[in-house]
Amino acid sequence: MIRKHSATLHGHRTSFSLEDEFWDELKRIAGQRNLSIAGLIAEVDDDRASDSNLSSALRVYVLRWLKGQQSQAENAV
Repeated sequence: MIRKHSATLHGHRTSFSLEDEFWDELKRIAGQRNLSIAGLIAEVDDDRASDSNLSSALRVYVLRWLKGQQSQAENAV
């Protein structure tokens, strides 16, 4: 299910829509990185291309993170 979320980034409220699975992964990643979820979202927002939307940027961030974790696990074997 896709849910609407909101966050304050640099003093401005913004909203984005994410599937529950992406939201759960974002929270897990934030915990692993010792960041607040708002801090992680702000980081992704700051790094995203100007022509991409925040929802898409968050999904791509999760995908890249998971692929990076998979690569690390494969290299450890």
